[in-house]
Amino acid sequence: MEQTPRNPEHDLSSAELRHFFISHLNRIYCAKSQLVDRLPQLRDQSHFLDLRQAIEETIAEVQLQIRRMKEIYIRLDAFYQPESCIGLIGVLDEAFQSAGISNESPGLRDLSVLFYMQNIETIETASFKTMMKVADRMQNPEVLQLLLECFDEANEDTILYRQITENYI
Repeated sequence: MEQTPRNPEHDLSSAELRHFFISHLNRIYCAKSQLVDRLPQLRDQSHFLDLRQAIEETIAEVQLQIRRMKEIYIRLDAFYQPESCIGLIGVLDEAFQSAGISNESPGLRDLSVLFYMQNIETIETASFKTMMKVADRMQNPEVLQLLLECFDEANEDTILYRQITENYI
């Protein structure tokens, strides 16, 4: 990653960076665990075949990302500690509520699912990007590479959901 000049007043200690990184990794892990458990329901409620297939692909990618995060915990000699991920879960809950509205057409429900899947992927992309910067600052190239793989998948999913949305509007 390209280093940008830092303001020395903003420098964090190694311990602070590690605390931030692990705390936020815990939040991402929490949200990913919820996603892998709940996305099959969203897939099954979707009407468009390509949306169902995209969600199925996302489930497989989330499982890979969880494995990578477990590897990051190992590399950092840390363990997952449950932390609040209420905000991230709230976005997922809204997607389920929108998909479950029975008086709307299947297409409109699917459009709502696409809306929230894009939101979820955008949050993931931003989260992984920040975590990559912290891993770079911590001078941990192995962790950085694992996060880059997660980031690339989330970014590709964002593009995929945007393309599906464009096909149906």
